[in-house]
Formats: sequence, C-alpha cells, structure tokens
Amino acid sequence: MTTLIDSPVREPLAGIRSLELELTGKCQLTCMHCLSESGPQAVHGAMTSADWRTVIVDAAALGIRTVQLIGGEPTVHPHWREFAELALSLGMEVEVYSNLYVVKPAWWELFARDGVTLATSYYSDDPEEHDRITGRAGSYVRTRTNIREAVVRGILVRAGIVEVLPGQRVAEARAELESMGVRRVVVDRARAVGRAMLPGQGPSLDEMCGRCTRGRAAVLPDGNLVGCVLSRNFPAGNVRTTRLAELFGGKEWAALAASIPVPAHNACPPHDSGDCNPANTEACDPAYD
Repeated sequence: MTTLIDSPVREPLAGIRSLELELTGKCQLTCMHCLSESGPQAVHGAMTSADWRTVIVDAAALGIRTVQLIGGEPTVHPHWREFAELALSLGMEVEVYSNLYVVKPAWWELFARDGVTLATSYYSDDPEEHDRITGRAGSYVRTRTNIREAVVRGILVRAGIVEVLPGQRVAEARAELESMGVRRVVVDRARAVGRAMLPGQGPSLDEMCGRCTRGRAAVLPDGNLVGCVLSRNFPAGNVRTTRLAELFGGKEWAALAASIPVPAHNACPPHDSGDCNPANTEACDPAYD
C-alpha cells in the first residue's frame, strides 16, 4: 500500500467528510439483522495494522474530518486504540461505535477525550427481547450498565434503535435510554443487508438510504472501499493496492456514486451515522440524527 503524504486540502476530496473503518468482523454478539454477519468466529480481515494506519494518514491528508471505528466490534481489534490516537493526533475526530458488551477500565479515558464520541445500539427495555436480537444472553445488562457508566462520566453517548422484531418494544427502549441520560436516540428499520436479507434476496442498492458516497465512505476489513458499510457488496477499488486519492478520483467511485438512489423521504438524516451505528458521523443507515 502506498501512503499519501501531501498536505491536507481545504475541502475534502470528492466531498468525503467521514470515513468508516470496519476494523474487524469479530464480535461478541450475533445480531439477527447484522449487515456484516459478524460474530465470535469471524476474523479481522486482510487489512494489516500498517494498512489501517496508512488509510488514516491518507484520509487526514485528503481533508476527511472524521473516522468512525466500527466492526464487528471494533474494540476487539488489538490496535483499535492506536488507530484512534493516530487520528486524533492528525486533527481528526473519532467516533467509536461499540456494542458496549465489554468496556475495559483503561478505555474510559480515551472515550472521554476531546474529539472522541461514543455510540451504541439498543433494542428493547426487555432483557429477553434485547438478548434475543443480539444472540447473546446478558448483553442487555452489560450494554445498559456501560451506557450508565458513560453518562455518569460525562461522556456523550448516542444510541440507535433498529426495529427488528414485530411488536418490538422500541418506544420503551427509547424512554429507558432517555431516562438514563442519553439525549441522542433515533429509530430506524433494519435494511436488507447481511443477515437481514430474506431467503433468496440478493444485495441491492435500492436498500440504501441514498447518502452512501455523498459525504461518506467506508473501508472494509478486506480493504474494499465502498459508499458506506451497508453498500458493502458494491466496492469501488481496494485501499491495499490503490491510494485513497486515486480511488475517490477514479471511474469506479464515480460510477458507484451515480448508481446510488437519491435520498428517500424516510432515509437517514444528514448528520447521522449508520451501519448499526448511532453516532454523529457521515455514515448510512440505521439512521441516527
């Protein structure tokens, strides 16, 4: 992989303001609607630590303002804190989208840093229903406990609720989050990507919210550059062989951007974060404002 070392530009190349870095497919959970079909048996992917560092440096040089560390569960990657520190040192903001199933004591200091935001997903105020969606008994208690700890520490937490089951206690989940002090809560439907696809259903750009490639992009664990993590089946090149500047200025990226349907009326709001992520970044669905 080559490294871009030019000085940062005044405006981000191709209008990309936020870059999702899907560090790994590994996750403690197996959410029934997961777009990446992540789980405990998944792998980190072909991207090496050096590859990820190069992408972050390239992104900063291109004027990209925010990187979002996601997965899978990004905190299971052995170098995720190193990547966050690198981005911060380059003047970027960092969004950590975590299931908050495990938070080690040493991590709280980083979550509380200026320029860092924390995001998570929440599904129900009923522990059984929440755990059924995540596929892991006890996930409700762990996530709820760590949300409360973050709020007590004064850390901004953004939460998103994805409607997965008929009759899911979405309104109650929102009320519970707000009662814990979470002020940014948005609800969205599950998109037909990954495990959320119906039998016989294939990937389709029609499921996109319309904001992929428009201010946002993502790099997957194999190095593929996509419009957002939801459009993972439609790559526009690979960062392991081609620098970001070339990819964003290339024909494949232009063709992908042209093929994304325009934002629908019920799509993600302009400053949400998506992919299962409830943050304030330029990502895609689930929608978080």
